[in-house]
Amino acid sequence: MPGRLPRRVLALLLGALTGVTAVAAPARAGDAGDVTEYPITTTADSLPAGIAAGPDGALWFTQSGAARIGRIAADGTVTDRRTPTPGSAPFAITPGPDHALWFTEQAAGRIGRITTSGTVTEFALPRAASAPAGITRGPDGALWFTEPGTNRIGRITTAGRISEYPVPTAAALPYGIAAGAGGALWFTELAGGRIGRIETTGRITEFPLPSRADFPEDIVAGPGGMWFTASGSDSVDRIDGTGRVTRFPLPGADGDPGGIAAGPDGRVWFTDRSGRIGRVAADGGITVVPVPAGPDKSPFRLTAGPDGTVWFTELLGNAIGRIQPA
Repeated sequence: MPGRLPRRVLALLLGALTGVTAVAAPARAGDAGDVTEYPITTTADSLPAGIAAGPDGALWFTQSGAARIGRIAADGTVTDRRTPTPGSAPFAITPGPDHALWFTEQAAGRIGRITTSGTVTEFALPRAASAPAGITRGPDGALWFTEPGTNRIGRITTAGRISEYPVPTAAALPYGIAAGAGGALWFTELAGGRIGRIETTGRITEFPLPSRADFPEDIVAGPGGMWFTASGSDSVDRIDGTGRVTRFPLPGADGDPGGIAAGPDGRVWFTDRSGRIGRVAADGGITVVPVPAGPDKSPFRLTAGPDGTVWFTELLGNAIGRIQPA
């Protein structure tokens, strides 16, 4: 059913981050930039989820509730294409090494590819219940993705050849994934309370987080290690190559960090579904900018744009937002 998994994630992930090994500089409320919002006019209730900068200078995003892939130009003009499989629930999206964009289809159990001209191709995964979630370009020229439905990490070449690697922890729900330093990829375990590292050979190492209440969600490479969010927590966190976790507290007591990305300014940016977009400064302090009516719109995922801006999806707001960093 389109949009089912994203809605469930929003409703159920209530873990709070405790017991971390270090605490960074205090957060501070402030103005990280100016927000502009662009409504998605092609379809209602599209549940825009993942977003990525394309090789054509536009931003591409998934519409998990409408089984479409959208494109938004720098001037806010939105167009989209349907996926061949109805009700596919496309979720994460990433630029590939072949000048196309690759995305996961959670309900269809497929990996999709869309060219900048709008041609869509789908690749069925070996197990229909895989529910692929996160996806990223790997250092080996392939696309790597998570399969929370079957507890595996997947790899697909640009020719469509698929390999899978089981996660050691049972029922871990691998979710977000990103390439890191040293030629490996790092992923979050939504129900496992762990951060995983997978080498391109398929070897997996897991790092337990300090608290079993952690629900790590999205992840990205940044200064000093891999940065990740934990749903329902009050911080953004960093893990180094040894598994040591540092906590960066959010301003306020109602934080719900979701997406995380490297910004055009070299800083780590994140979405807060309580209605904010945040940035981690060089000293570890956090500044935020409110999204108008943000809690009702649920800022979800974000990415650096080609024009020095940060773009984000509004999962429940049926819109794409843009921030001009201060």
